[in-house]
Amino acid sequence: MKKKKKSFPKKPALVLTAAALLLVGSTVGSTRAALTYYSENYSAQMNMQSIGVSLLENDKVVSSRDYVSNNEWKGTSEGTLLTNLLGKDETFTPGKKYNEAISVKNSGTIDTFVRVIITKSWQDEKGNKNTNLSPDLIELNFLTDNGWQVADAQSTRERTVLYYTKALKAGKPTPALSDTLRINPSIASDVTKVPKGKTITYTYKYNGYTFHIDAEVDAVQTHNAKDAIKSAWGVDVNVSDDETTMSLQ
Repeated sequence: MKKKKKSFPKKPALVLTAAALLLVGSTVGSTRAALTYYSENYSAQMNMQSIGVSLLENDKVVSSRDYVSNNEWKGTSEGTLLTNLLGKDETFTPGKKYNEAISVKNSGTIDTFVRVIITKSWQDEKGNKNTNLSPDLIELNFLTDNGWQVADAQSTRERTVLYYTKALKAGKPTPALSDTLRINPSIASDVTKVPKGKTITYTYKYNGYTFHIDAEVDAVQTHNAKDAIKSAWGVDVNVSDDETTMSLQ
């Protein structure tokens, strides 16, 4: 959580996160992620004007945080993704596409621009990330023909940064930034054959690991949006004169 200097102008910004993990070939689990914002010093200076943001999964609110006044929040919730991915007694199947529509709702009372950061990783039972396992095999299908834009320069194999290029009206949701999730079935064929005498042992590279998806949502006011986005997100954007659309430089 980055600290902001007290000299920053009054430009509301809000961040929340939701995290999820899935145990391949077994059941769905989840982790809890605390809702955060840039810093107490930064937020105390801002005229927040009831800025709020919610993360939606398949049209249901997963995490939310709404500012009221005097550094008070309402509707704060810590969320988990993928909890309803499988049906009752269903086993997760690599190669199968599951519905995973992630979107954002403006749950405040002022218009905002929003950004989402999706992070994918493989972790062992102790929560240690294995960077030798490919996040590319965690296939979240992104939609970019509906106002969402992937910031390629800011993204990596593990992290995808997306901006919604239209001002999000108070109380309104964005279109989904994704529609399906699947694990590439090649994980089942990534196996090492180890002969020992008359015995052959097969070791699966991804055995014992879970895949994790983390979604971080940021909201910034549309008023003086160019400066607000630069201050909160550290990126340069072009903003229309009526502050209803933006694009990355």
